[in-house]
Amino acid sequence: MATIPITKRGAEKLKTELQRLKTVERPAVIQAIAEARAQGDLSENAEYESAKEQQGFIEGRIIEVEGKLSAAQIIDPTGLDAGGRVVFGATVDLEDEDSGTAVTYQIVGEDEADLKHGLINVSSPIARALIGKEEGDTAVVQAPGGERRYEIVGVKYI
Repeated sequence: MATIPITKRGAEKLKTELQRLKTVERPAVIQAIAEARAQGDLSENAEYESAKEQQGFIEGRIIEVEGKLSAAQIIDPTGLDAGGRVVFGATVDLEDEDSGTAVTYQIVGEDEADLKHGLINVSSPIARALIGKEEGDTAVVQAPGGERRYEIVGVKYI
């Protein structure tokens, strides 16, 4: 199985979710199934069917998270020394060459991506355009609205 890059923060988030699924969600759905069984006839018991469906979702998510964590290559951005180049985990300050708008993104794994918080997926078009570039370089991104050009103003490993 191929390794999946993930930041230290992202790995902790997945571990927290896994802990919650195993210690809170799973016991709650098991209790709901037991209560639904106690009501008698299971063939027409909507609560039982709903609880079983929820149990399947929780068990599937547990397997998925455990798989991601076992294949994870955890990268701590603060320990990187890429000589000013943009790499996975780097935080990049950009300026749109057309509008002059400044934006800051951190390149993270798929599960961590959240554009509202400036976290972009390593496989996104903008991240692919930035990887390997240095401060002062221009990254050309093929966006849905056409080509966008960003100047790399700064690269940090935080």
